[in-house]
Amino acid sequence: MKDPHDVIIRPVVSEKTYQQNEANNTYTFVVAPKASKPEIALAIEAIFDGVKVAKVNTLNRKGKRVRNRKTNTKSTRSTTKRAIVTLSEGEIELFTT
Repeated sequence: MKDPHDVIIRPVVSEKTYQQNEANNTYTFVVAPKASKPEIALAIEAIFDGVKVAKVNTLNRKGKRVRNRKTNTKSTRSTTKRAIVTLSEGEIELFTT
């Protein structure tokens, strides 16, 4: 089994993810591009104690094309894979105060 911290890269922090968190008990994470749904579920359960994953949805986001105004060069941002994790038990504290 891979290290869980190699599968889960970071949480996605935005207004939309906070609304999903409160309404549906779902959390969004940026994950490794080669990670499968069962690997993601096992990694979430290993990293966060007392959490049971109900389902995992994944999506691949293609990197946007960007242009540099000074040198007029074009490049692309990196392509990322996101996982939307729905929990049946427990809660994830992303920020502790």
